[in-house]
Amino acid sequence: MEFTAVFEKVPEGYIAFVEELPGANTQGETLEEARENLLEAIQLVLEANRALAEESIRGRDVLKERFIAAVS
Repeated sequence: MEFTAVFEKVPEGYIAFVEELPGANTQGETLEEARENLLEAIQLVLEANRALAEESIRGRDVLKERFIAAVS
């Protein structure tokens, strides 16, 4: 997966978010810390989305498969 990270310099350090993934946002005192925190935020959002999806389809007749999309 490839995402677009946006970093903004603020007096406290940096704030960051991922354009393509609502909810994946964070901050850090340094750019490196913001990058590390953003990776964790992405992982947490994806885990939460998976859990919500699993809950919404529980007991239903669904087909799940790996899906790879190349988008620009």
